Order: sequence, then C-alpha cells, then structure tokens
Amino acid sequence: MKRKRRNRISLVLACLASLIFLWYSPAYAQPQANPANYGAKAALQDPSLTLNEMLTYAIQDEYLARSRYNAILKKFGERPPFSRIKRAEERHIQALRPLFSKHKVTVPKDTSLLYTTTPVSLKEAFAAGVRGEMDNIAMYDKFLKERNLPQDVKNVFSNLQNASKGHLAVFQAYLNQLRHQQPGDQKQLEDQKQPEDQRQPADQKQPADQKQPEQPQ
Repeated sequence: MKRKRRNRISLVLACLASLIFLWYSPAYAQPQANPANYGAKAALQDPSLTLNEMLTYAIQDEYLARSRYNAILKKFGERPPFSRIKRAEERHIQALRPLFSKHKVTVPKDTSLLYTTTPVSLKEAFAAGVRGEMDNIAMYDKFLKERNLPQDVKNVFSNLQNASKGHLAVFQAYLNQLRHQQPGDQKQLEDQKQPEDQRQPADQKQPADQKQPEQPQ
C-alpha cells in the first residue's frame, strides 16, 4: 500500500515537473499583455490620432520589433537576417527620439517584452517578421495620411516605412526559401546575401514626386 502511494506521488510530481517545464520553456512563451493594445496594432485601431499618440505608437512598435528579434536570436542563435535587422530597429528608435524632444512629447518606457512571443520554429520566426513588418508599414501609411503632420515627422515616418518595406522583402524571401527547401537540401539560409538597410537619414526629405514601393497585399 505504501509503495503504491509513493509511486502515485512520484507520478504526480513528475507530471507537475513536466507542466512547469513546458510552461516556462521559451518554445511556449506567450505574451503577458494583449498585443492589440501596443504599437502598430493599437495605432491601426485608434479612430483619431494626435501627434503625441502617433509618436508613441511608432516608437512602441520599433521597441516591439527589437524585442521580437532579440527573442528570436536568443532562441536560434546569431543568424541573418535577424541580427542585421535588429540593428536597424535600434537606428529606427534613435531616429524617432529627437522628434519627442522637439515636439515636447514624453518618450515612453520600453515595455515591449510584455507583448513579445518566442516563435517555436525558424519558419514561424520568419513569418512573425513578415507580420510585424506589414503591421509597421500599415501603421506608417495611416500616419502619413494625417493632415497637418509636421514635415520633420513626416520625413522620419516615410523613411522608416521605406526601411520596413525592405525588411519585409527580406523576410518574405527567406520564408519562401524555407517553404521550398527539400529534405537534405544543403543550401544554408546563412549564406544568402541580403541588401543593406536602405533607410535614408531621418532628416532627409523625400522628393515629392518619388514613387513609393507598392505595399504588399
């Protein structure tokens, strides 16, 4: 009787240990807060936007992208294009910061980790990059349609949107390559050359007649 009880207790403890492991494993990491309330997703749901809100949503989304790629790099190790694009997100954040000072808006704290998930596979990581960059592009598209947007803000938003379009194309190329890879394919994604970040300096104005790349559908 005592032996059966000990075995039952051991089994229960083993099950609990497995559940704890799965819960805290990075592969099963879940956001602690609702992503719809942060960054681009929140901006796209906002029916009326102030300059303060647009700047806040913009830097939140760049925070979120940086945290997303940090989580991916932590799980899968240093690999292109995530390491390069993470550095680009750092530059995007730095490009936005002067606008907060100039327009007397408080820079929000980076709480993006609360809204970040860790992909369970490399394919999912690239898909997350595609989704994130598409949301970012749509957010800036919405901002750039706002009337009375200060020219310096418009320049930065336009430059960052163009950079995100470049990032999107890179992620889509990697994702397509993964989808078409055959078992035993020796071709490594790490060997694929990628274009440099094409973002112009934040204070450089875009020509009025310059055609913008079409937004992916």
